[in-house]
Amino acid sequence: MAKRSTKTIRVGVYGIGRGSSFAEQAAAMEGVELAAVCDQRQRALNDFTKAHPGVTGYTEYNKMLEHDLDAVVLANYCTEHAPAAIEALQAGKHVQSESIAVKTMGEAVDLVRAVEASGKVYMYAENYAYMTFVQEMAHLYRQGEIGEFRYGEGEYVHPVSTDTKISLSPTFDHWRNWIPATYYCTHSMSPIMYITRLRPVKVSGFVIPWDPLTPACSETYKRNDLAAIIMVQMENGGYAKLLFGALEKHYVWYRIYGHKGEMENSRTDGGQLIVHKEPWNKQPGEPADLMYRPEFRQFHDLAARSGHGGGDFFMLHEFIEAIRTGTQPYFDIYRGLQMSCLGILAYKSALNDNMAFDVPSFASDAELAPYEGDNWSPDPADAGPGQPLPSVLGDIKKPKRLRDKVAKRARELRPDWDL
Repeated sequence: MAKRSTKTIRVGVYGIGRGSSFAEQAAAMEGVELAAVCDQRQRALNDFTKAHPGVTGYTEYNKMLEHDLDAVVLANYCTEHAPAAIEALQAGKHVQSESIAVKTMGEAVDLVRAVEASGKVYMYAENYAYMTFVQEMAHLYRQGEIGEFRYGEGEYVHPVSTDTKISLSPTFDHWRNWIPATYYCTHSMSPIMYITRLRPVKVSGFVIPWDPLTPACSETYKRNDLAAIIMVQMENGGYAKLLFGALEKHYVWYRIYGHKGEMENSRTDGGQLIVHKEPWNKQPGEPADLMYRPEFRQFHDLAARSGHGGGDFFMLHEFIEAIRTGTQPYFDIYRGLQMSCLGILAYKSALNDNMAFDVPSFASDAELAPYEGDNWSPDPADAGPGQPLPSVLGDIKKPKRLRDKVAKRARELRPDWDL
């Protein structure tokens, strides 16, 4: 067993929008020092460093990497994570990357090689896998309570108002306005992988198109689609169905069927767990439906105070423990890419009559080679021959009148941005 280090881990956070919760968590965690933060918004950066004396602020990422840091948490634009991760690894820093890991399959190849060459810890930061009921489902699964995985469902449905949509993506080419509906898939996939310890091997994608009747589509800069369904074959032959996007009821819901039973969190009370067994699978006196609200089996009080149902605490805790022990976390570079690249491959599938694509493990040169230099990308900055558009409907037009209206509202909602 690797010897566990007790040295203070000095962390830098890139992006203090979403990154503020990481920064607060790091600052409160024993043996962890929040040493630096980086953000392009000078006003927000000044406010943060004023509230956190001793934390150095940077507007240039490469300058932050010159700071005395052990690790970097990437909470910048999700489509820019791979280049930032590679730069940090080459600077000798451990990396925790928010979703998504990469924008293209070619970036996935480059990122694997950078992690392997660095010898550093890389963790894919997927907080939904660490929620209370997901950790309890993982415990029950490993105890054999429902048997071997046969089928699962993961839903992350997150509608927003028009104003919230504009506030979250106040510029025309902000990534939230163009990233294909299939790409933000890991909140749906990660709990299934974490519970079963199985990896995806084949994927088919289906897209619910951009909707002119939904104001968050038609009255904003949004040019990507409304929602997505992904069908995934797992390595043991079981299947998972993933649903995510901006349909009109918020859900964070997961279901796992095994050969001896089924478990899911409640549709009406998401923190409650339900474990079901048919009469022939349960012990005498055992209820057919066991319903209870689980607590974290460790660090409950600390985790319960953190964001995303405790997921933010455990995500950072596992990253720090990986650094201390010198061992890669469960969501390492390979599993991180297996999840993240589902979204890329699923969009290719949706654009090709839902045909199935193999999901590489990314763990060998033979599996990396086909994607070397693969820069297939819907990013408007990458537009050109052979590149996909963000919607299965093609080019979603935004008239000048609408763009002027959205720009005016964005300035009202986000005075902290240089718009």
